[in-house]
Amino acid sequence: MDEKSEISKKLLPIMDTMELLSGRWKIIIMTTLYLGGRMRFNEIKRSIPRITGRVLSKDLKFLEQHDIVSRTVKDTSPITVEYELTEYGRTLDPVFKELTHWGIKHRKKIIGLG
Repeated sequence: MDEKSEISKKLLPIMDTMELLSGRWKIIIMTTLYLGGRMRFNEIKRSIPRITGRVLSKDLKFLEQHDIVSRTVKDTSPITVEYELTEYGRTLDPVFKELTHWGIKHRKKIIGLG
């Protein structure tokens, strides 16, 4: 196998991951659930500045379809809907931690914030 096809083969898992995580809000939504645990829709929305309800709803559905987030409807009055990371979604915990650590270092290096 030539070098370029070997590189392409190694890039496939990253491309698959980025397809799942790409977009402005998905990783933010997942990290919010990682940090906040089980949350209702409006709790998530209030936690993420500038996200619209429409985008949050669309991305939560996408993440639910990919078994990253679970949606639980509680039989209360009024009905309560809660979201949380699935067991599979929690396998991304090390990614959230590393992104946070890298982001802190980056902010310090580039703009002197922490």
